[in-house]
Amino acid sequence: MDLTDFFSRDAYARLTGIRMIDVGQGTARVSMKIREEHLNSHGTVHGGAIFTLADTAFALASNSHGIPAAAINASITYMKAAREGELFADAGEFAENPKLATYVVTVTDDSGDRIALFQGMVYRKPKRDLVN
Repeated sequence: MDLTDFFSRDAYARLTGIRMIDVGQGTARVSMKIREEHLNSHGTVHGGAIFTLADTAFALASNSHGIPAAAINASITYMKAAREGELFADAGEFAENPKLATYVVTVTDDSGDRIALFQGMVYRKPKRDLVN
């Protein structure tokens, strides 16, 4: 499966400025330069922007096996506020079976400080074209 093409069809990720850095079997790394539109009323990165970054890494990692995967559960814990610079999300496969798989995503800033921890589970669909 061409994950570059898969990622290019993610209009919301493009809108938020997320870029794909690396994808492997069950892994993905993405980044997002913090822009003014990512900030909340406190002047820190909005939780939704951080969730979107982590969710994008999760989507890439979970679809890296060539089997369409759709999220059925996701949660995030925020540990530190971010205000400027760049954020990175690194996803890795934690557990898998033919129908379900769990991923953990760590979000860090450009100093390597942990910003958030995301966990998600996907249902692996029968193989078909990912455009649908």
